[in-house]
Amino acid sequence: MKATVYEGSKTFNVIEKEIEQPAVGEVRIKVAYVGVCGTDVHIYHGMMDKRVNIPETIGHEMSGIIDALGEGVTGYKVGDKVVVRPLDDRKVKPSDKGFNHICEELKFIGIDSPGAMQEYWNVPAFTLHKLNDNTDLKLAALIEPLSVATHDVRLSGLVAGETAVVLGGGPIGLLVAMVAKEVGANVIISEVNETRIAKAKEMGLNAVNPMHIDLVQYVREQTEGRLADVVFEVAGVQPALDIMTEIAGIRGRILMVAIHGQKKEVDLFKFFWKELKLIGARVYEKEDYEKSIALITANELPFEDMITDVQPLSKVQQVFENIDNNPDGMKVLMDCQL
Repeated sequence: MKATVYEGSKTFNVIEKEIEQPAVGEVRIKVAYVGVCGTDVHIYHGMMDKRVNIPETIGHEMSGIIDALGEGVTGYKVGDKVVVRPLDDRKVKPSDKGFNHICEELKFIGIDSPGAMQEYWNVPAFTLHKLNDNTDLKLAALIEPLSVATHDVRLSGLVAGETAVVLGGGPIGLLVAMVAKEVGANVIISEVNETRIAKAKEMGLNAVNPMHIDLVQYVREQTEGRLADVVFEVAGVQPALDIMTEIAGIRGRILMVAIHGQKKEVDLFKFFWKELKLIGARVYEKEDYEKSIALITANELPFEDMITDVQPLSKVQQVFENIDNNPDGMKVLMDCQL
């Protein structure tokens, strides 16, 4: 079978390897599609070389079909369509307080252990979520990032009739916006990339460029002066941190979706003055996956528009080079059977 291997130094190779039998408690998945996410690109750039066991097969946004069952696996059969929730929480401790998805010794499958960018992938059965037989496997590869969005929106407490501002119109930002709109909120996306703004508008979302308008004034006009009930900070840049406390209204909630690897300045006075809440959000829980599966199954949101390219697994090096050269793109999938 074909498998991709990250070798370091912005280099992927495609190798041939034996198809392995699943171990006790595992299943073997014939991988259909794998999405490339920002974390994968960080790995490609060498930013996670201390964490990834080089050479390594990476990837965690996937869909596929069960090809074989290991000993002791029940509740699944060969031919089931599935996705993997790539969190290995087997080392959970009492101090984790039951929040297994962010337990202290959590291992992320596809980063800390081999991932899905290969034709066949063996994974623990407890990571699986079953799909309907008629689920589009191409769209199902979006379930992992969509689950980030459903988790974010759920933690925010957003309800119908509220106003949500999403700072950042990349893949996760657009997914957050779609989920927020599905809840019934009035959604505004703030994004500086005109191509991404155009994409958001094509998908029926309200997107504006804060370089061209006064975002605070715009949100004020859209809300009769109330400003935002919820702000999702997805951009991960200082200007977004500067504006998030300005556009949040009284007792607004700010969801920190972006990962900030270094300490940043935040206007704490605004938290005091307007009684704001800052909420951290990391990965997802089982219920977020089930919500995402339901949304993909219903297929009433413009998920297809999120997929900007599909390439064969054999072109993995070219895929990552193209992503570097085209930062405007949304979601690139690799067909793992080509």
